[in-house]
Amino acid sequence: MRMRPGVDIRKRNPSFMRTVVVLALIISAASLFSSVDAFAPSHQARSKRRWSITRSSASTSALSSKATVEGPPIETKPDYSSIHGPLGPLVDDILMSLFRVKLSERLTRSSNKIQLVDSKLALNDFNGIVEIASLMNSQYNNRTEVQEMAREVLVSLFPSFILDRYPSWFASPFPDFSARMCAWATVVGGTWLMGECTQNDAPEMENGGENQGVLVKRCRFLEESQCASICVNSCKIPTQNFFVQNMGLALTMTPDYETGECQFSYGRLPTEEEEREARETPCLMRCSSSGVMRSWHDGKGSRKEQWLEDLDELAKITERKAPIAASKCLLMED
Repeated sequence: MRMRPGVDIRKRNPSFMRTVVVLALIISAASLFSSVDAFAPSHQARSKRRWSITRSSASTSALSSKATVEGPPIETKPDYSSIHGPLGPLVDDILMSLFRVKLSERLTRSSNKIQLVDSKLALNDFNGIVEIASLMNSQYNNRTEVQEMAREVLVSLFPSFILDRYPSWFASPFPDFSARMCAWATVVGGTWLMGECTQNDAPEMENGGENQGVLVKRCRFLEESQCASICVNSCKIPTQNFFVQNMGLALTMTPDYETGECQFSYGRLPTEEEEREARETPCLMRCSSSGVMRSWHDGKGSRKEQWLEDLDELAKITERKAPIAASKCLLMED
């Protein structure tokens, strides 16, 4: 079932739409928690595939030395329109439309330094989101501004009572449970954005990371944007920052540009090596900007290796286990 292109939910009550989405998630969560084994599935049902994020220095150097990354073959591209989350295509359409509205609202603010124009595509057209995200990255050469605007979009998607209470009610007293719950919610509410994904055991976790990860098999957002810079600055870093700063929960996202996969590891901060590798990854061969976006985002006047200092700050925030204060992250800044 598809929403009619002519229906514009921007004309509806935004509080009503958010309430519908939250209620749908709560109902699904209730049915999930009713099972004793909801977060402890059998080894047969659990994904046997493990993500190895620790690469040898030789392979890392080889990746960084490439001029471009070919990426997964276009011939095997999935039909993303037929891939839906557990709640079905109708809820996916609502979530996509809501995300599009919030993204558009943030990027078209009258107070913005640069005025952007919303896409003319239908709200439930995924290409409209890619179009706006690409416009944002092409108009703002400061990576920090792009990352912060993307984080603010994520904040606007959640009712304030969740963001105000989650760090102290869940993330701090029940970190492992919170990590599993966020991994489950990522699959339920993010399949429309990322494509097929499954909850799995997060790698490189001292506690084993049972069900604290999500494996995206071939990311839709990366596939359609075909730009590593957009992936890192509009998705990876803003999402990591959102969970640390607003949810009180550490998160590491590890994209693989050769295969299109991405591993979410809730409860673990990214290492310096992982963030350096993501920052220095070559452009995708099919990138429409032909590498121009990367040099554009280098910016001018920014302090070199600032992102290392901000990575340390994220670690300090997580260790304090206190209410998260506002903190900028320049992990991709030179």
